[in-house]
Amino acid sequence: MRKEQFGVGTFVHIVNRGAHQVPIVRDDNDRWRFLKLLRYLNDANVPKNWEREISPDCIRNNFFRPLDWEPSEPYVSLISYCLMDNHFHLLLRELVEGGISKFMQRVSKSMASHFNAKYGGSGALFQGPYRARIVEDDVYLQYVATYINIKNPFERYPGGLNKAVEKFAKAYTWATQYPFSSTADFAGIRSSSLIDQVLRLELFASPKEFLNSAQELMEDRILLTDEHHFLSLES
Repeated sequence: MRKEQFGVGTFVHIVNRGAHQVPIVRDDNDRWRFLKLLRYLNDANVPKNWEREISPDCIRNNFFRPLDWEPSEPYVSLISYCLMDNHFHLLLRELVEGGISKFMQRVSKSMASHFNAKYGGSGALFQGPYRARIVEDDVYLQYVATYINIKNPFERYPGGLNKAVEKFAKAYTWATQYPFSSTADFAGIRSSSLIDQVLRLELFASPKEFLNSAQELMEDRILLTDEHHFLSLES
């Protein structure tokens, strides 16, 4: 487990990638399980065998938390997320001392154990410790949230990022339909229990504000290049 002490209240952009550029998820079952980890492992009081108690109905019912569990004690607030085939992005706010490190350890360990058991692996799933960047001001916080929710799904658009920028309106609608990111929440299409909806609204008071931020992001390639530098440190 990493030893950073970000401090309660700190906002942090997290990225982790698969070792040797291999996928960390291979099918939609893996992807839905990642969302379950974000929801249920963010809790100091989750039962040891929690996964056995989460039925498909729980998932369909907005990742419902069983009523007979002990009161929830979250480690972090999750503001934005996006799962790609070989990496993921999270924007977190630390709620308790060491909360980000504890949460990330639980998620990463569970993903690696599940992947190796399912696919017959034995080595490390991730290329190393996750990359973390503290977000120190509100403007950059809005930028990171938009980057996670727009730039990454746009990379999946048929034809790639350049085509998505060219056909922004269609790509934006397409991105909001990707189930493994928080884009639909920021676009006002859903209200998932995975993310902190209060913080989301503090960042963007309306879907229109988020849409404007998304358009600005896609038009400003200098900022994208700067963030690519951060991500390149993962390679």
